[in-house]
Amino acid sequence: MRITSPGLSQFLYRQTRFFRTSASLRCEFPWERPFDFSTVEAVDKISGSKPAEVSNLVQGRWIGSSSWNTILDPLNGEPFIKVADVNETEIDPFVDSLSKCPKHGLHNPFKSPERYLLYGDVSSRAATLLSMTGVSDFFARLIQRVSPKSYQQALAEVKVTAKFLKNFSGDQVRFLARSFAVPGDHLGQQSHGFRWPYGPVAIITPFNFPLEIPLLQLMGALYMGNKPVLKVDSKVSIVMEQMIRLLHHCGLPLEDLDFINCDGKTMNKLLIEANPSMTLFTGSSRVADKLAVDLKGRIKLEDAGFDWKILGPDVQEEDYVAWVCDQDAYACSGQKCSAQSILFMHENWSTTSLISKIKNLAERRKLTDLTIGPVLTVTNEVMLDHMNKLLKIPGSKLLFGGEPLKNHSIPPIYGALKPTAVYIPLEEMMKDGNSELVTKEIFGPFQIITEYKRNQLSVVLDALERMHAHLTAAVVSNDPLFLQEVIGNTVNGTTYAGLRARTTGAPQNHWFGPAGDPRGAGIGTPEAIKLVWSCHREIIYDIGRLPLNWATPQAT
Repeated sequence: MRITSPGLSQFLYRQTRFFRTSASLRCEFPWERPFDFSTVEAVDKISGSKPAEVSNLVQGRWIGSSSWNTILDPLNGEPFIKVADVNETEIDPFVDSLSKCPKHGLHNPFKSPERYLLYGDVSSRAATLLSMTGVSDFFARLIQRVSPKSYQQALAEVKVTAKFLKNFSGDQVRFLARSFAVPGDHLGQQSHGFRWPYGPVAIITPFNFPLEIPLLQLMGALYMGNKPVLKVDSKVSIVMEQMIRLLHHCGLPLEDLDFINCDGKTMNKLLIEANPSMTLFTGSSRVADKLAVDLKGRIKLEDAGFDWKILGPDVQEEDYVAWVCDQDAYACSGQKCSAQSILFMHENWSTTSLISKIKNLAERRKLTDLTIGPVLTVTNEVMLDHMNKLLKIPGSKLLFGGEPLKNHSIPPIYGALKPTAVYIPLEEMMKDGNSELVTKEIFGPFQIITEYKRNQLSVVLDALERMHAHLTAAVVSNDPLFLQEVIGNTVNGTTYAGLRARTTGAPQNHWFGPAGDPRGAGIGTPEAIKLVWSCHREIIYDIGRLPLNWATPQAT
């Protein structure tokens, strides 16, 4: 049976009804346009005969462009979304819009402080609306149409976004701008530290989390008083376009942000000409390094992650550990920047059935419920070529997977691979000719598994030291001395430690971002927002009276 979009839609509709029933929630409009903010009439009816359209926003107006970028349905290859694609000759309104924003921002602690309250109110309203069953279902379905993942994964993205907005309701936005004071050297002198906006800024985000990543970074920029121009990968930008319309519905001023759809070359030209004070980029390391040079370092990055997991010597809860390994490596078809790329397994785990259990869990994933699906940036040819190169390493072997998905209509421009794991001996992995190959990130359902002996932890730590990307990591052990050794000798910015450690799952309640790079960005927390979207400004008041009988001193 070939899985096509209408059949998938019907299956997903039945699945959604189950989830609503189990949660004792009722939704009157599972597919229909739920509120006035939406320009998408019915998510399941987006098709070649009835394509959705995505516009741009600049200087408070929604506009089109001279040409359309046609997006293919990742499940059947049908042209189903038309994106108004801005070309290099059409960027002037976006350049002018950013240029009109002063360096001191749209608000700061000394200018228009009521806007901190405005954004607390906007966040509160948006959180309430996004938490409504119909609206959350609308966005989850829309995410599934453009970045296919299971309904549970898509809905979790919406829920995290809603919780983030709740976190920054009321007074929480102005608390981000909290200042401090230090007594001076004499009466009337005090130094005050303030968080200050950058003013005009840019945000560039990828396809894999069409709502969560751009929304959290966008709101962080707005909270601190910046004016952002936002570019989301055009394959999925319809999700954020609808979210911006929801924010306008909740009171976000139309002129506070711009939204552009364009290719990378056009966006690069816009950044050079508009010269934003800061740019946030989430995506590949190659593009990140180019932008860092082009923008003279005025950039924060959350780039690629070859993320590792170490299983410690204490073997326990085998079923749970296997399930987390499967989720970390293969949920969202491995298209998470935090996905488990390599598993270091202590020899004590080799005597268990862990690998066979991971294999069994991986093999139950299927296209009908999108627990496995299209890979939007890596083709089968690239993934299988990489696998074949790995299998030439002495002692390597294919543990499972390694074959294309069958009976589907996924277009060949996208990948469609069974969950795959390749075993590489640790000793071979450490050889200079192999290390770079083994640690190459494949943004799909692909992982490396290796084993280390009880006296080889130092070799594992050396392997981690050689890696270039330090986003997430997991140390699966309840042995405090083992945890201490590994954590003390590694650097990953978001590291989970303990028996229940994972590499994926970026909720709104803790920092998520890389470490070891001064350009590193975070997301989700007050600390992340202040680091990425504001700088420190010190104002020293010195208003005290002069001492009696003060006279001009000698020159020094």
